[in-house]
Amino acid sequence: MATCGEVLVNLLEGYGVDHVFGIPGVHTVELYRGLARSSIRHITPRHEQGAGFMADGYARTRGKPGVCFIITGPGMTNITTAMGQAYADSIPMLVISSVQSRSQLGGGRGKLHELPNQSALVAGVAAFSQTVMSAAELPSVLARAFALFQAGRPRPVHIEIPLDVLVENADALLGCAPISVARAGAAPASVVQMGRLLATAKRPLILAGGGAIEAAAALTTLADTLGAPVALTINAKGLLPAAHPLLIGSTQTLPATRALVAEADVVLAIGTELAETDYDTTFAGGFEIPGTLLRIDIDPDQTVRNYRPAVALVADARIAAEAVLAELNLTPLPARDPHWGQHRVARLWADLAPTWDAATRAQTLFLNTVLATLPDAVLVGDSTQPVYSGNLTLNLDHPRRWFNASTGYGTLGYALPAAIGAWLGRGDGRPVVCLIGDGGLQFTLPELASAVEARTPIIVLLWNNQGYEEIKRYMLNRAIEPVGVDIYTPDFIGVAKALGSATDSAHDVEQLRIALHNAVQRQGPTLIEIDQGLWMKAM
Repeated sequence: MATCGEVLVNLLEGYGVDHVFGIPGVHTVELYRGLARSSIRHITPRHEQGAGFMADGYARTRGKPGVCFIITGPGMTNITTAMGQAYADSIPMLVISSVQSRSQLGGGRGKLHELPNQSALVAGVAAFSQTVMSAAELPSVLARAFALFQAGRPRPVHIEIPLDVLVENADALLGCAPISVARAGAAPASVVQMGRLLATAKRPLILAGGGAIEAAAALTTLADTLGAPVALTINAKGLLPAAHPLLIGSTQTLPATRALVAEADVVLAIGTELAETDYDTTFAGGFEIPGTLLRIDIDPDQTVRNYRPAVALVADARIAAEAVLAELNLTPLPARDPHWGQHRVARLWADLAPTWDAATRAQTLFLNTVLATLPDAVLVGDSTQPVYSGNLTLNLDHPRRWFNASTGYGTLGYALPAAIGAWLGRGDGRPVVCLIGDGGLQFTLPELASAVEARTPIIVLLWNNQGYEEIKRYMLNRAIEPVGVDIYTPDFIGVAKALGSATDSAHDVEQLRIALHNAVQRQGPTLIEIDQGLWMKAM
């Protein structure tokens, strides 16, 4: 007899799942009966929050959902922070949990791991949460989840299976095949409208977000055709190559870039929420789009949030960008403003160069040293100072190589487990670097043992400033006496060694190069500590 739990694993294999992140427990062992005989690799984190962050990092590099097996009750409360991060950034994640038997749901009898309503608990951090009330429902519930991942705005999905359903006879479901759903095409009438507005624009501009990553080739050609400067959100870095003459990077929060955006007469926003943490990281307001706004998004609701469009198109970003480009190719383009395009972008970078302070320059040198030494590296960031600087100053040649938790939901401790997932998702053995501060690392430090166990050779670059320095500065700037920010800093090198990781330290460019070269030769993780004070002195 094949149980529901066993058939679930078969169905996941059919949908291309090759990794599952989770911690086995008495309420999930029936999922593992099928997993042991499957081709799926199981990764055991040290906390369910780590499982969620690993699934997030995996999804960002692989481009398909990360999957977690999570136990009832505390497992679900532990993973909700990671689900919140993925929800904020539109990352596909499938969280499959157990739940009390059907007759016990909401009973309040004090059962092990009992919650009054587990599905309601996670509703705010999931696209949907569904309880499978019989084994027969399983294929359709999974199909619904993967339809969202394939054709909608990808966000976490939670599926819970009661303990008694997990062991139901599901032989009749063994022949079920996965369902594939195509993404929405572009409505011709809206494409024509957008094409005409862009064709007649004298100063067009493109704002592209993480939802447009798969449209990189079409958007690059579109920008070249229009001579349109292109601003990228943090999650879209690399969509245009770093040296592209129309790239204005992710500098939208700065006055000089805001002035450029305000000069545009037609703005195409594609795959972006136009959210505060992408366009106003000072949280002071002031980002304006006075020009005619065109919006393309896979989510209908998102096309009208934050900024009102003149024309909105609900479609897959790549399909829509290709359709708009084809429309433009049918239309004679008038002469552009001669001071726009490449000329205006070059002036922007010239204006920005002298505005970087000493700390930003030093942290940018730190990041550029990493990329010069490991040119193929993926950089996974936490909320830490070099990441804040890199969000502004760093540009890359390919997408899916720079993502972090410093914007959007903004959780601490993300980078270490997410880097583990990113290395597994990348699957090609090329380097993955975790950028994390001493405060953030203490949230998820035990996951270093998970990296050792999984033999993932991630490189953890620990930017150590002995406390929550950014928050301390924020308090001082607001005339608040600092409290709770000067925390005890452990011996990270000693702790990392105890967890089985290789260790090193680097306090100048040459030491960092050597440490990175040594790290990529290893089979497991390496923690490299950078003392902020010593690095700044060396500059």
